[in-house]
Amino acid sequence: MQYITLRQVLDDFIITLDGDDYASNASDVAIRNFALRGIRELGFDVSKRIKSLKLSINSANNTVALPDDFVDLIKLGVVDDDGLLYVFGQNKNLNYSRAYSTGNTTTDSSAGPLNIDDNIILDREDSKSATGGVTTDGSEVTNEFDSYVFRNYVYNNSLGRLYGIGGGHLQGEYRLNLDQERIEVSTSSGLTEVVIEYIADESRSTNPLVHVYLEEALRAYMYYKLVERKSTVPANEKARARSEYYNERRKANARMSNFTKEEALKVIRKNFKQAPKH
Repeated sequence: MQYITLRQVLDDFIITLDGDDYASNASDVAIRNFALRGIRELGFDVSKRIKSLKLSINSANNTVALPDDFVDLIKLGVVDDDGLLYVFGQNKNLNYSRAYSTGNTTTDSSAGPLNIDDNIILDREDSKSATGGVTTDGSEVTNEFDSYVFRNYVYNNSLGRLYGIGGGHLQGEYRLNLDQERIEVSTSSGLTEVVIEYIADESRSTNPLVHVYLEEALRAYMYYKLVERKSTVPANEKARARSEYYNERRKANARMSNFTKEEALKVIRKNFKQAPKH
């Protein structure tokens, strides 16, 4: 198996500690804490854990809730009968504005660690409707492109209005809303589900898994962090632990990114194709 459980790594690390090791008196809680932090750091920089999840669209506000272990988005789209993922395009102009809630309550901010009057932030609620005072025609602002639309020499002709507007064959559009931990979507059809591919935080799993290529790097990280801030540990031992961790991390990174000669040749020859000559 290419993955082992974190429990196995922890047990092996504790068993191999000798009585004269600088990390021998570390508590199990501290060892587990640094192990989870190591999984998170190595997972972000060396071995990203990619997950794919099918999520439902909230028809009330056209949003998709982010997964609990979400870190960063790779792609989002819909799957057709052919089994292919048709991605949405990113539109940073999709609105996800909020407004102060009625009564300006402070339930969300009053329980924070800095619960003082100067740090109180009033609660907010969704307010994605049009702003006040805008003249609208249906759902779009009237004559929104008139300031720079090219018109034909024929008076008031609307043919060939604006080159470059629209285009593409996307199934929909999306925008990340990290403030409310969701994705705003805009589709032209009655879609009810989307598929999201994202980088996951493996340290939040119930039973975190560690790739075998990362096992030694994780052990070195745990030892380095356990002795890093101890005043009783000599400086040369801290420097040795740090050097060992970054060396193991470099080796793990090289093993994970095993780009072979065959793959390089495949990329080089990809654009060279022959056609029958007549």
